[in-house]
Amino acid sequence: MIVSIGEVLIDFIALQEGKLRDVKSFEKHPGGAPANVAVGLSRLGVESALVSKVGEDPFGDFLLERLHDEGVKTYISRDAEKHTGVVFVQLIGAKPEFILYDGVAYFNLKPWDVETAPLENAEAVHFGTVLFAREPSRSTLFGILNELKGNVPLSYDVNIRLDLWRGREEEMLRDIERALRLADIVKLGDGELEYLKNNGINVEDFDFKLLAVTSGEKGSELTSGDAKVHIPAYRVEPVDTTGAGDAFTAALLAGLHYSNLLGEDSIGEEQLRKIGRFANLVAAISTTRRGAWSVPKMEEIVQMREVRELYQRSRR
Repeated sequence: MIVSIGEVLIDFIALQEGKLRDVKSFEKHPGGAPANVAVGLSRLGVESALVSKVGEDPFGDFLLERLHDEGVKTYISRDAEKHTGVVFVQLIGAKPEFILYDGVAYFNLKPWDVETAPLENAEAVHFGTVLFAREPSRSTLFGILNELKGNVPLSYDVNIRLDLWRGREEEMLRDIERALRLADIVKLGDGELEYLKNNGINVEDFDFKLLAVTSGEKGSELTSGDAKVHIPAYRVEPVDTTGAGDAFTAALLAGLHYSNLLGEDSIGEEQLRKIGRFANLVAAISTTRRGAWSVPKMEEIVQMREVRELYQRSRR
């Protein structure tokens, strides 16, 4: 089982294109990057779980029901003090911009909210940067990661949300650097890569087992040890790119799972290319659907060449 730990929330996605001040109506969708990855993994046939926290409110009920419907095992506590997280999403040319709300349940994740056995027994544990933005979730997550380091492969999506760190950017950079030193598998966008480099963090200085950099319509680049491959993007007409990076991450982890490579120190070019094509394909398809839970189910794509290379071979 691959376990994600982090935010699960409600995405209110604008039904009209343009600035939020001009939007008249929104559509409710489940979201949150680690939750998106957990759902994506489940849809791709990989057993998955989510560790998080929601409020004792109707939105929390909704998210737990949806995760159950998606086949994701939940280790999610309920918070009597804080509400379930919400985000308002504006779409401009299918590209999302976010307003995240503060003081919500997932930022109130405490050590005693977390059941450790599923994490210690996981095939891999996936996390992001958002929980670092507030206490007590920051200390809780770093405590868990420090305990797991060296025992369970750690997957990290850098996922920078500057709005959460206004006036605290140096603190954010220190936390990202600390997380990068703990991570085995790292995914980040080319804009995030440039931001880190411009602020004195060079990802080449870290010893990752796998680094994946996504560049939208330019494709992605995967690096493991001395092996590096560039994977062209698939041409689609995007409707909503919300969660596309999470779809890529879910497929990346699923590809590693089906190739029995999650625990390996390095991956050769041929395997990187197969996993990269699979991840790009899933991410591309996800952009043709609205909402962050847009990964196609395995039965929809199992006959595609990029999927057969990994999935059907692993089933023999």
